[in-house]
Amino acid sequence: MSNHTAARASTASRESTASRESEVSLAELRGDCARMAPHWAAPKKAVTTPVKPSLIHGVTVPPSSARLIDAMGEYGD
Repeated sequence: MSNHTAARASTASRESTASRESEVSLAELRGDCARMAPHWAAPKKAVTTPVKPSLIHGVTVPPSSARLIDAMGEYGD
């Protein structure tokens, strides 16, 4: 088998696999997820308390980054 023929066979195999994957229906996907859900328990929500600013030390922010964040409406205003 020449390299060219082997490359075509490999490409056809990948296309066949990709075609099968795209044929998986939403119902099949949801069924797979439902079967896996018991195996993946969500962690309980941890209650966090804010840290006092006086306890935060050793954090430095470059002036250019501070200006960038300050210029963003969500953070700076």
